[in-house]
Amino acid sequence: MSEYDAIVVGAGAGGGVAAAVLTAAGKSVLLLERGRALSFAAVGRDHLRNQRMPVYGHNAGPDIDGNPRTIDASSLPRLVGEALGDKRLLKPHQPGYQNNAACVGSGTRVYAGQAWRFMPQDFRMASEYGVPAGSSLADWPLSYEDLAPYYEKVEWEIGICGDHRGMTHLPAYKKPYPMPALPLPYKSTVHKSGLQRLGWQALRVPRLINSQPYNGRQACINCQHCVGFACPADAKNGSHNTTVPRALSSGNCTLLTEVMVEKLAVSAGGAVTGVTFIDAEQKRRTIRADVIVLSCGAVETARLLLNSATAQEPAGIGNGGDQVGRNLQGHYYPSAVGLFPETMFDGMGPGCSIATCQFNHGNDGIIGGGFLGDEDIVTPITLWKRFYPPDAPRWGSAAKRFMRENYRRINDVTGPVQEIPSPDARVSINPQVRDRYGIPVAHLSGATHPETVRTARFMHQRAREWLRASGAIQVWGMPPPRYLSGGQHQAGTCRMGEDPTTSVVDPFCRVHSQERLFIADGSPHVTNGGFNPVETIMALAWRTAETIVKTW
Repeated sequence: MSEYDAIVVGAGAGGGVAAAVLTAAGKSVLLLERGRALSFAAVGRDHLRNQRMPVYGHNAGPDIDGNPRTIDASSLPRLVGEALGDKRLLKPHQPGYQNNAACVGSGTRVYAGQAWRFMPQDFRMASEYGVPAGSSLADWPLSYEDLAPYYEKVEWEIGICGDHRGMTHLPAYKKPYPMPALPLPYKSTVHKSGLQRLGWQALRVPRLINSQPYNGRQACINCQHCVGFACPADAKNGSHNTTVPRALSSGNCTLLTEVMVEKLAVSAGGAVTGVTFIDAEQKRRTIRADVIVLSCGAVETARLLLNSATAQEPAGIGNGGDQVGRNLQGHYYPSAVGLFPETMFDGMGPGCSIATCQFNHGNDGIIGGGFLGDEDIVTPITLWKRFYPPDAPRWGSAAKRFMRENYRRINDVTGPVQEIPSPDARVSINPQVRDRYGIPVAHLSGATHPETVRTARFMHQRAREWLRASGAIQVWGMPPPRYLSGGQHQAGTCRMGEDPTTSVVDPFCRVHSQERLFIADGSPHVTNGGFNPVETIMALAWRTAETIVKTW
């Protein structure tokens, strides 16, 4: 007998939405999260230990000790971690791990909250561009119009600020954003003038941030520690302060933290009936439910399916077509950096306020593209490590003088590139390496498709053009090399489709081989758009959860 109507594994963007929608419909839900519910103080303000700059650690999990992954050395942009033959052993804060935060809220606890709808073309990339040799580029089995009502639900129920009238790259919104855009900091007014000189589209960046009091919480106080950190005013809208509390307040949700799901439980016939997990007291428990929803992120959801192999599905649940773990995508972020004659940073955060979608599509000879924006405020050490001019002094009093005089005059332009999926960019499991619970870890291999690199180079040049048009007196930076992409924008490892031989879930995110197993994270994304994917993750999770409610 089932103990719950549904078990949701993972309390991040998708899992929070699924729990809220299911409990609002009267369903009993067990919400499992491997991390903790982090207070503002626990997240902290350490400039060298955060999800944005994890030099010595990070601030939103997972714990550094006991949670390794392995990766082919050839998949890394540079060698880090411990050598294991031709592989490397990585800790969660090291480059190439493809970390997604592990806490209640997951990445939404510390993200920048950029809230973009994907464009109609993003759902039909293969039809728009053809399929490059060696790629797995494909169309989604649903359209922008299918998801538009759910985008609107996210915008109003979670809370997004912006100016819908500027979204001229999209079909007209039926309903505006519930809050106006955040105030423009000085640097954004400079960059807006650069776009105007170029004749490029300029629009306000929509954000999952309260620009005015909303849903019982106060407005943004415009601090400079947004992306990578928790919000001191609780004005940044993530699952930790919207959907998860909503599910709990319904009386229908039980939240367990610091639990690690080991595998999916199945019946004698191989049907998924629940989950087996190790709880905070290190006790192994199996709990059953009518429906299971996986919201662990593209890497960990694939790992869980592969670690749940059964007699009926010996390669892993949902993996009859050898598709689980393939097509891992994230976002390349080509950027350029400029030194300006005037002070750009006026102390007004969070920063990224002006953007252009001039080059998301329609670029001659280029597959896809992406948006560009004036990046969020970076801490001084982040600027020194990532954006420092190549010809400036690196050490001693001269370097200190340069930072004092120029930190507030340096600004970068960047944005996510629509990646072209590759079947060889993948997540598998490594039985030779186990985590603190004794579970085989995720192994990462392959690299993004070469067309992604070519698109990134194109977008890098557009970023340089924008900086010069905005008045930068010096511009620097290099386009990214080829490597395996993922990060907190990870997607694609359980792609959506009609055909079980080429996909893992159906158009409603149900695993083809299982009647009652669903996925609500970035894993089903066929392509990941040229945008931050969180609004699409939430919208798709909303649609999936409504399907579950209607079916059961």
